Amino acid sequence: MNDIVISEFMDEPAVDWLRERFAVTYDPSLVDDPERLNAACAGARGLIVRNRTQVREALLAASPKLKAVGRLGVGLDNIDLAACKARDVAVFPATGGNTVSVAEYVITAVLMLRRKAWLGSAEVLAGGWPRQRMMGLEVSGATLGLLGFGAIAQAVATRAQAMGMQIAAHDPFVAVDHPAWVGVQNCESVEALLAVSDALSLHVPLTDQTRNLLDAARLSRMKPGAVLVNTARGGIVDEAALAGALASGHLAGAALDVFDAEPLPDDSVLKGAPGLIATPHIAGVTVESNTRISWITAENVARSLRT
Repeated sequence: MNDIVISEFMDEPAVDWLRERFAVTYDPSLVDDPERLNAACAGARGLIVRNRTQVREALLAASPKLKAVGRLGVGLDNIDLAACKARDVAVFPATGGNTVSVAEYVITAVLMLRRKAWLGSAEVLAGGWPRQRMMGLEVSGATLGLLGFGAIAQAVATRAQAMGMQIAAHDPFVAVDHPAWVGVQNCESVEALLAVSDALSLHVPLTDQTRNLLDAARLSRMKPGAVLVNTARGGIVDEAALAGALASGHLAGAALDVFDAEPLPDDSVLKGAPGLIATPHIAGVTVESNTRISWITAENVARSLRT
């Protein structure tokens, strides 16, 4: 019988540490086999997941002894928090473990999208020489808009300011007297933020209120030639509207690490969109962050099961 089930990839030393203390089933293929996952969790007291395992009523019902869910990351939209609370199951996100990784991804994406040159590699290797067309923009002096101003967005702001960028943000949940606002333009609305942003980075959770938050109307209010980075959650951006904004040239580019459906379906509206960088939900996953997140999660779950 398992004490802890781990259904997605995790740093092996952290797994081994848990194995020394508990009966552990570590099988990253379980995320794609709900029937096997339910069976593995029948006697488990702890479950460790990333973003793909759906911790909802069906899995919770199959796990009557479950006491703790460790999330290898910080987003919790794949976990039914209300159902967990009703069953007295504690949920532990790995808060702070991937802050640096996501912040560095955002900065890299903004630099690549503004400069444009790296998007022409295939053409150059094929013998083309599009120097004038690939002449891009500097980030120094440009305004980076942050939709959401929590810990990760604040880490992005610090790095962007070091490169000479101006920072604007919108987040009604961060107190106006919070020291993070020093040197940052506090926009009272999403629309006000869009109006001033040369580059926009999203840092809000996916909720009923934020789904399709950036729809066609709001994308049209972004500055012509602006770029968009989404490392938050798929569904916050209307993908069809974004594809249209890129195709029309209203937006100069976008970097998406998250999507409505992951992996992308064959008929995704984003396929063929110009100026689009797409990555597989990897912004917060580096060798270093995987180690940090795995150890944070291992220790959180172990501590919970011992009490």
